[in-house]
Amino acid sequence: MYYKRLLIANRGEIAVRIIRTAKKLGITTLVIYSDKDKEADHVQFADEAYPLKGDDLLSTYLDKQQIIKIALENKADAIHPGYGFLAENPAFAKACVAANIDFVGPDARAIELMGNKVNAREFAVLQNLPVLEGIIGDKESLLKNSKNLPFPVLVKAAAGGGGKGMRIVRSESDLESAITATSREAEKYFGDGEVLLERYIENPRHIEVQVLADKYGNTIHLFERECSIQRRFQKIIEEAPSPSVDSDLRERMGQAAVRLAKALGYSNAGTIEFLVDENKNFYFLEMNTRIQVEHPVTEMITGVDLVEQQLAIASGKRLQLKQEDIVLNGHAIEARIYAEDPDEDFIPAPGDIEFYKEPDLSNTKLRVDSSLSKAGTIHPDFDPMISKLIVWDETRNLAIRGLKEALSDYHIHGIKNNIHFLKSLIETEEYIQNQISTHFCKQNEQELKRRMNEDQKSIDPALFYAAFSHYDLRLQKPQNIWEEIGYWRNARKTFKISQEDRLIDVTFKNDLTYNIDGVLYTFEKLDLNGNCVNLIHNGKIFTFYISKDECNGAHISCKGVLITLRRWSDSGNELFNENFAKEGNSGDRILAPLPGKVVKINVKAGDKIQKSEVLLILESMKMENSILAPFNGMVSEIVIKEGEQVKSQMELIKLIEV
Repeated sequence: MYYKRLLIANRGEIAVRIIRTAKKLGITTLVIYSDKDKEADHVQFADEAYPLKGDDLLSTYLDKQQIIKIALENKADAIHPGYGFLAENPAFAKACVAANIDFVGPDARAIELMGNKVNAREFAVLQNLPVLEGIIGDKESLLKNSKNLPFPVLVKAAAGGGGKGMRIVRSESDLESAITATSREAEKYFGDGEVLLERYIENPRHIEVQVLADKYGNTIHLFERECSIQRRFQKIIEEAPSPSVDSDLRERMGQAAVRLAKALGYSNAGTIEFLVDENKNFYFLEMNTRIQVEHPVTEMITGVDLVEQQLAIASGKRLQLKQEDIVLNGHAIEARIYAEDPDEDFIPAPGDIEFYKEPDLSNTKLRVDSSLSKAGTIHPDFDPMISKLIVWDETRNLAIRGLKEALSDYHIHGIKNNIHFLKSLIETEEYIQNQISTHFCKQNEQELKRRMNEDQKSIDPALFYAAFSHYDLRLQKPQNIWEEIGYWRNARKTFKISQEDRLIDVTFKNDLTYNIDGVLYTFEKLDLNGNCVNLIHNGKIFTFYISKDECNGAHISCKGVLITLRRWSDSGNELFNENFAKEGNSGDRILAPLPGKVVKINVKAGDKIQKSEVLLILESMKMENSILAPFNGMVSEIVIKEGEQVKSQMELIKLIEV
């Protein structure tokens, strides 16, 4: 037995994932939750759950003393921090030790040293690891000394991680504003506003090495992961092993990672991250002193449960694995499912999920680590990741094929998400041929949008209309056979469906035949099972999942394509009202694209503005979002104030077009 009682100081999918291993080991699991999370899956799955007092992150999941107090009062032997929140907070690690509670992670010294990018770089140099040139300091010194670095440069938070607080700057004129914004984000998210400038590599690969080390100096690596597919400097697809790494580079990077961990006296699971250029030169980037979001792909190719190893090491056990025991088996790919809008530069899209269905998990090659098991809410206060979809197979091509099938069978209704985007991405020839870099998404933005549009058209829209009509007509269908006869006699045979600003005429002929906009469709099969419509047309099988929202709109998904429809009322005028609202949004009013906090307003009433000028900055889900002017004009009124919390579609600024 590693521990008797384990408190998990986290939430969401990582808390659920830790619970799974802890229960396998017979450990009693304790979790914490804020008021927003009282119905969350990690609360439901744990053996015991304890509420946090407070209204925001600082007073709940980031409140070190409150968490340790809960652990002590409920006799926890250890605390697992997961990733994010307090996972790389040296003060929290020290506080656990002081309270005589094991911290499932490295000691505070290692966290502190590796947590600062500048100190980590200096330490890596001492261990003969290659690093990129960089400078650090306050804004004035950075602006002065930036002449020693050629543009482009990368501006990054010295204490940052997870892709937050990073900006590429290609000209001196943009440097000052980038440093200011990065410093502000760094102070807010990491409690340290120090900024680092670093030489920027064009088209790099992001490759990281997983290490395990016990308290007795035994250290191994578990091969590498490729994390080059990113948006906003955050990973969205990871795979292991890297298709870019040959056996020689794998050996050299693995040895470098182990050398650094040993020199650090590191204990527990950790990840050393590298940038690799087009000539396969690698450079130390940083070390993450925690379990990584993408750890499942390593587990899938090695068969090693990394959380179990973390618990064993933290409890004082020796590492039972030797380097020769780690055998690379097959290929695994992970896709991160986010609540975000790919059409709007991936801005977070929190809200209520009306319907949630994961792919068929009876397939042993498939794994889903999720924060949800059913419909629920993605809160704007937290990271917008919903889940991680992981596929294993014998080769990379087979894994890509399996991931495509799994994404096609993943259905989320009610909020914007990136499932369709991910599916389109892995279908590109460039991804399949491994012609990628960390800029792949940005460089192929238009092509990916084109693919999504083409995919949207790959299913005849009439099939969606038929599936919806079949579902809607039978939604209130009586169960008694005599009532059913009367129902069909009285049921309305002709009606309209609205899709955005389009009306579709539908006439019901019989159970298998509909006239849709003047075209007769006869189906070999058309039946309803709950909210699932199974349809066969011209020998092809389609499965549609349908859910309704509180506005009586129906969300319908099939093979990664999602549309929204609603029945049209002859006496209603909702379509007119929707169009009117759209005109207002794109005209003289700037509305919040998502809920969040107004952190900076750059204009005042009476100011003249240029198209694409940054009017204000809205913070949501740990990210700053610039709200741009839609045209040349003048500010007529500022409706909100700095520091104000706003809801989605709330009016922010009034403009006059000139």
